[in-house]
Amino acid sequence: MTASSRSASIRIATLLWPELVGWLARQRRKVVSHEEVVVSRLLYVARSISATLAGVALVGLSFSQAALAQAQSWPVKPVRLINPFPAGGGTDTFARPLSAQLSKQTGQQFIVENIGGAGGTVGAAQAARAAPDGYTFLIGAVHHSIAPSIYPKLSYDIEKDFVPVTLLAIMPFVIATQPNKLPNVKTVKDLVDYAKANPGKLNFGSPGSGTSQHLTGELFKLGQGIDMVHVPYKGMGPAMQDFLGGSLDVLIDGMSATAAQIRSGKARPLALMAAQRSPQYPDIPTLAELGYPNSEVSQWYAVWAVKGTPPDIVDKMYREIVKALDDPAIKTNWANAAADAGGMPPAEFGKFVKAEMERWAKVAKASGAKVDN
Repeated sequence: MTASSRSASIRIATLLWPELVGWLARQRRKVVSHEEVVVSRLLYVARSISATLAGVALVGLSFSQAALAQAQSWPVKPVRLINPFPAGGGTDTFARPLSAQLSKQTGQQFIVENIGGAGGTVGAAQAARAAPDGYTFLIGAVHHSIAPSIYPKLSYDIEKDFVPVTLLAIMPFVIATQPNKLPNVKTVKDLVDYAKANPGKLNFGSPGSGTSQHLTGELFKLGQGIDMVHVPYKGMGPAMQDFLGGSLDVLIDGMSATAAQIRSGKARPLALMAAQRSPQYPDIPTLAELGYPNSEVSQWYAVWAVKGTPPDIVDKMYREIVKALDDPAIKTNWANAAADAGGMPPAEFGKFVKAEMERWAKVAKASGAKVDN
């Protein structure tokens, strides 16, 4: 490059430099402006998300506070306790005193509503359809852990449509005979011998097909190799009436339904299906001590809430029941029925029910018992 050419280039560069610097500055401002826009937009989005989350948290807190307030004030109106068996049965033995005590404790009426039929499944189905507002509960029994294995088309699911609250009472089964109809049957051996000599002549009653009384009777028949005719009723109350009237020969039921008849001499107890004798009825032997193994069967009663019931209300109902079970009059009623008080926490009771369902499924399979519905 010549000197004159270099000189010309320098002059041009000198003239263009301010323009170049200005252009670069403008570009920088554009970049900064763009970054500011991006940052501004990001800040706007962040503030919007924060506001939304705050709103959600506030709504959640409001709902939580409302639910807590609802549970604290519960109950503000009468509460239904659906007993899925007719009046006068074993469930009533515990449901009636419990409802009276809960009414006393809370200042609101707890009303037992008997809806019997199909081994307790009709009332349970109606309870499952109730509003989950904490004003309808099911007072069920061991039958509801059996029904899924016996009834092929139940309209409810005890695990999916209900929430476990607690166990109310648990007691052994007793085998009893009608003393006027079977005056010479005074022991389990007498009963087995008579049944073997007269196959199909004896009968036994239950509160319905697929109930614990039904399956326990079938289990006893299988174990002893005897034939007794099963007579299903719509509840233990009607079955007891026929037993006292002489139409039924044998009852296999929890002590709660038969204790009064045993004390009055209208039912003759042959044995308890338990591991040990009852302190309240020490003269009644157990099947185990008489040489009949694998014969421990318990009757139990419990409370479930409708699925969707606010957890705080379920918890309060549980605490009220535990308090009621500690009442002296309740303790006396339970002791007279040879029953141990329940009070299991909801989660523990849920596991108990699942274990019972598995156990009775095996019994149902072994006996071949099924109910068309």
